[in-house]
Amino acid sequence: MPRRPSFKLLLALALTAMIGAVLLVSAAAPARAADAAAFEAAVTALDQKSFGDKAKAVDALAALGDARTPQVLRALSAGQLVRHKETGRILIAAGGTLTDAATGEAVGPADGAPLAKIVANNQIRTQIEAALGAFLLFSENPAERITAARQVLGNPTPEAAPALVRALDAETDAGAREALTRALAAVQLLGGGTAAERLAAVETLSDTNDPALKALLTTAAANDPDAAVREAAGDAVKAIDTRMAVLEVGQNLIFGLSAGSILLLAAIGLAITFGVMGVINMAHGEMLMLGAYTTFVVQEVFRATLPPSVFGLYLVVAIPAAFVVTGAVGVAMERGIIRFLYGRPLETLLATWGISLILQQAVRSLFGATNREVANPEWMSGSLELLGLSLTANRIVIILFAFAVLGGLAAFLRWSSMGLNMRAVTQNRRMASAMGIPTGRVDALTFGLGSGIAGVAGVAISQVANVSPNLGQGYIVDSFMVVVFGGVGSLWGALAGAFSLGVVNKFLEPMAGAMLGKILVLVFIILFIQKRPRGLFALRGRAFEN
Repeated sequence: MPRRPSFKLLLALALTAMIGAVLLVSAAAPARAADAAAFEAAVTALDQKSFGDKAKAVDALAALGDARTPQVLRALSAGQLVRHKETGRILIAAGGTLTDAATGEAVGPADGAPLAKIVANNQIRTQIEAALGAFLLFSENPAERITAARQVLGNPTPEAAPALVRALDAETDAGAREALTRALAAVQLLGGGTAAERLAAVETLSDTNDPALKALLTTAAANDPDAAVREAAGDAVKAIDTRMAVLEVGQNLIFGLSAGSILLLAAIGLAITFGVMGVINMAHGEMLMLGAYTTFVVQEVFRATLPPSVFGLYLVVAIPAAFVVTGAVGVAMERGIIRFLYGRPLETLLATWGISLILQQAVRSLFGATNREVANPEWMSGSLELLGLSLTANRIVIILFAFAVLGGLAAFLRWSSMGLNMRAVTQNRRMASAMGIPTGRVDALTFGLGSGIAGVAGVAISQVANVSPNLGQGYIVDSFMVVVFGGVGSLWGALAGAFSLGVVNKFLEPMAGAMLGKILVLVFIILFIQKRPRGLFALRGRAFEN
């Protein structure tokens, strides 16, 4: 039968365990104190006169991996890290208070304290961004991990490779994993990996459209010691150039359609007034300007009287308001001046030019000569990525809105009695008058309709440009070119002319410049109307045949 251990033996074992625990604690305490001392020493080392020494101190502090490091580095980058001249302690001055950078303890108010600022240059700030990126790679927030990966991607260094590998092994979010993979590939391509890893990195980065990553691949194609990597990087750069050229064409096409949609809205009203009455309305651009200022007024009313939750609806109210305001101004112009000048186009041109100057000065007197900003509603803000193209929401909405206005106007002219009367007057004014159609009333309402649509165009323009008294001057010449090129009085001609000129201008601007591009377009239209005087889509009728 085995003997039980004696009480003395058990007591001896217990005492031995207690002594061992005490020894372990006493051994661990100096280690924690040493870590705190090392962190404090690294923070103090940031106070260097030489930027080179300061950069080494930043690397040394980041290498400690302490959780307090990001706060200290951010303070240095923001110019908030200071030294107390009397105590020599390194402090963080933020919000009017001082905090010990090493311990995090509050020190007191910053006002009146003898402080010396620790300065960082742009190179050190870039170094800090890279160091902070390494810390955020292990954040609990996926968005912060993606931001950290992009920071490393913007300044890849071989030293970041171990942290990226560890973060990638632990990553579960698909978006963050993709960003980390690209960042690691960029680091490996710059000498942080073997030849096989660099070759894989080239394949990973070959589907990018980022100019910075293309520059990395270009550097690898020229300087990598491995011939296979150089060849693969060269092929990747060629593929990127081809893809970016195609995307540039697509981007210009989208921008051209966007510019064309604004031209379409501006030219539709002019096509109506010019086509029905033959009036050269030089004040048409001011109708756009009045529509834009009406949008500004409606926006300010919403801001001043309604809660912010409904602010985005101001644009919905501004569209009919601009139509009514500019339509009323158009009717007043036609009844007060233009109806006395029918058949005298030169005098009509001079009269409407004078009206345009009066309207500009009236707006300057009411709103001032400075630009007025009209904010995009929240539902028109942001952008959409489609097939590598960046499409801003406001321009997409304007394109759709232009087609909606064109479709609504076409339906109005086709099926309403007013539209029937307008078409009758357009084709043969004398016959329409003989049939009992009140041509004077049709003229007034037609001019009001064209001016109202110009005001609606001003609402759209206010979403992509600042509102000023001279806003309409930039669209009047282009609007006349659209009408002449597409065909006087033709909505389909206005559509074809607006989008054609918008797209052509966007493709000519990078090559010839904005001004020379417009001159070339004007020369083309002059040559075109020599062969086809009535434009692309000429209206047919007795009045036009004679």
